[in-house]
Amino acid sequence: MEHHPITWIGLIPGLNTLAPHTVHATLVALLLVLFAARANRQLAMARAAGTHLVPDERLSTRNLAELLVDGVRSITEGVMGPAGRSYVPLFGSFFIFILIGNLMGLVPGFAPPTSDFNITFGLGVASFLAYNAIGVRSQGLVNYLKHFVGPIWWLGFLMIPLEIIDNLVRPVSLALRLFGNMTGDHLVLEIFTDLTKLVIPVAFYFLGAFVSLIQAFVFTLLTVIYVSLAVGHGEAHH
Repeated sequence: MEHHPITWIGLIPGLNTLAPHTVHATLVALLLVLFAARANRQLAMARAAGTHLVPDERLSTRNLAELLVDGVRSITEGVMGPAGRSYVPLFGSFFIFILIGNLMGLVPGFAPPTSDFNITFGLGVASFLAYNAIGVRSQGLVNYLKHFVGPIWWLGFLMIPLEIIDNLVRPVSLALRLFGNMTGDHLVLEIFTDLTKLVIPVAFYFLGAFVSLIQAFVFTLLTVIYVSLAVGHGEAHH
């Protein structure tokens, strides 16, 4: 028998007619907007007081945001160098959205939007469009398309189809990797929670949180690599 977990959406008239992954993805987006607004407000207050260079004494939204941004910046600069800093907002948006979406599945009554292929494929397509747009903007359309020909122009008839296939596979690969891992992780958690109820599921919650973090990291890192390849070696490392 197929297992259908009970979610809060099913208890609210109107929302229960919508696809759960759509509602949860929208909720994650709203949470991100609220998080960013609160962090920005706290940073503005710190700047007004002249203490914006000093971290808050307690864990605040501003401190958490700075920690996340600094982590994404470190990943980006490790791959692209200082030139990658301008793309940190893009990579950070991917990372935080996916992380919160993954962790949402650990909360009783919620379903992770990233365990639905429609959401993960949408993220993969967004990554695909982003790195191609960045490549065209940074190099120009003609120079960007030259990359598809390869280093030897007369091998273009062979390289162009391979490059096109490689690029078209990337969003599907990103989507399937995230979808498969998050679906399997939360399915295991649900099964052991139903079987044991107490104690043992706690270990799987910690494992689920770790997997959620790793999958958000992997998706973001691959997007960073794709952007680095799109902008070209020269811009990425000078």
